[in-house]
Amino acid sequence: MPGQRFSLLILPLPLWSSCVLLAALVALAAYYIYIPLPSSISDPWKLMLLDATFRGAQQVSNMIHYLGLSHHLLALNFIIVSFGKKSAWSSAQVKVTDTDFDGVEVRVFEGPPKPEEPLKRSVVYIHGGGWALASAKIRYYDELCTAMAEELSAVIVSIEYRLVPKVYFPEQINDVVRATKYFLEPKVLEKYMVDPGRIGISGDSAGGNLAAAVGQQFTQDASLKNKLKLQALIYPVLQALDFNTPSYQQNMNTPILPRYVMVKYWVDYFKGNYDFVQAMIVNNHTSLDVEEAAALRARLNWTSLLPASIIKNYKPVVQTTGNAGIVRELPQLLDARSAPLIADQAVLQDLPKTYILTCEHDVLRDDGIMYAKRLESAGVEVTLDYFEDGFHGCMIFTSWPTNFSVGIRTRNSYINWLDQNL
Repeated sequence: MPGQRFSLLILPLPLWSSCVLLAALVALAAYYIYIPLPSSISDPWKLMLLDATFRGAQQVSNMIHYLGLSHHLLALNFIIVSFGKKSAWSSAQVKVTDTDFDGVEVRVFEGPPKPEEPLKRSVVYIHGGGWALASAKIRYYDELCTAMAEELSAVIVSIEYRLVPKVYFPEQINDVVRATKYFLEPKVLEKYMVDPGRIGISGDSAGGNLAAAVGQQFTQDASLKNKLKLQALIYPVLQALDFNTPSYQQNMNTPILPRYVMVKYWVDYFKGNYDFVQAMIVNNHTSLDVEEAAALRARLNWTSLLPASIIKNYKPVVQTTGNAGIVRELPQLLDARSAPLIADQAVLQDLPKTYILTCEHDVLRDDGIMYAKRLESAGVEVTLDYFEDGFHGCMIFTSWPTNFSVGIRTRNSYINWLDQNL
């Protein structure tokens, strides 16, 4: 309009530069954090932030490894434990103590007694972390075991087994066996006032793998006077022969356990060579020309072990020729102690009542479903607990700032099953 003046806001150059830099940093952060996720997954933005945090810690540990300062797994676990370690703090309801069972560190959680039951039930718990990470003494597992002890009025023995790269397969199994056998001794059960007929073993992820392996070993051990009443396996890793099951194909890039990370955990567990990883991802280690694997393929033939609703349109990945040298260098891949899913039927039929929790958005989903099917075929009573919005590791994420709705629901379902069956 005539005679009207307009003023133009001009920012000082330093402030303008700061705004541009801030906007660029925000854009970069959003680009780093954002990953496409299925709409059905629980709390997707919170999961993106959790995954970005873990990826950032992995990159820092890889840089430390590259500089020759420490092994990347030691560095990564140092970060995890440093931010999450919790002392053995007792509450009015649960007594928490750190001790050792036959030289193996354990954290024991003693829940409140029931007036009508002089002896308590008990669970031996084995934490996850790819046989290389985490601890019985970090907040996530301390909170889980405290809740179990209080809600079940039970004694929970959480095992602090040794990790890669300080030890490799089968030393993790040996630690769990040694600690569990010690706990099952009558004098030790009497000390903790535990009913010898009401003891179970449980674990999540790699801990579920160790729990399954120990469960199989104990059924074949005639020297054990006290047997396990049940096993509860939380999204367990159970085989390393097929990295192209429907869940591996569907969730190959899903947090917080992408397929390539799981394959690297296997290679680390066996002290193998990372040069094998890409070949294993496409199943070159179990191709048709690898005679050592031929007899085991039927035991994890997912076209017959999985329901059609899981198989969908996914196709098996079977290579005609591959790299037989991988299995020759890493024969542990075909060892039922590392891969409980491939155990003989005669071993499976002696296992106790079993609970298996699986999540839709998890590369390990089908390991658990196939194991449940094989156990049912062997005559074992199995409860398969499936969560459509679950992701790998979700059960330990129940408190702020990493509280997920599916974490609370999976934990409640798990503890409820233990309460009804132990």
